[in-house]
Amino acid sequence: MGSTAEFKNPATSTLFELVKSRRTYYGLKGESPISDDAIERIVQDSVLHVPSSFNTQTSRVVLLLKEEHQKVWDIAINALEGLVTAGRVPREMFENSTKPKLNAFRAAYGTVLFFVDYDSLAPIKEKFAIYADKFDPFAQESNAMSQYLVWVALESEGFGANLQHYSPLVDEQITKTWDLPASWKLDAQLVFGLPASEPADKSFAPIENRFKVFGK
Repeated sequence: MGSTAEFKNPATSTLFELVKSRRTYYGLKGESPISDDAIERIVQDSVLHVPSSFNTQTSRVVLLLKEEHQKVWDIAINALEGLVTAGRVPREMFENSTKPKLNAFRAAYGTVLFFVDYDSLAPIKEKFAIYADKFDPFAQESNAMSQYLVWVALESEGFGANLQHYSPLVDEQITKTWDLPASWKLDAQLVFGLPASEPADKSFAPIENRFKVFGK
């Protein structure tokens, strides 16, 4: 299965080349190929223009660079060390696997924190009560689109990145450290920096088992 059709707009081909080239990079350096202002524009434009259900605009995003970025992973290291002390995580696993991984994230240039403000959905849930249980998942879907767009755009500009999920271990301390509203619920952390190693090979399940077309 496949198609050799050409697109009308050359920009479409460029878009999909960027999509195909996006990978997960774990080896990152604390350097940037572009200005901090350019990074901020990528994140800000994503916040503004990614769609959301009923235009609820529930995503909240925090961009952390350099020393501020390092604080996130200090928080994560301290949280995991607390689990070791409490006997919930084996010390050997923490020292040999978890801590080196967290230090690798810390060595990067920045982290984008993605939140969802579920409290802001109260009016729309009341107005459309029949769909009330759907709005939280819709908000997560919108947030995921923001994560993906920022990831692709950062890699297009020369960064490597990886997406992490350390909630709820880090949530309280992150909210406190940057004085964020309590209604912002952390969903993911996108770590980015200059690639220091190649990504792992990527395999694909057969497209025939994942895609169907009718009416062609």
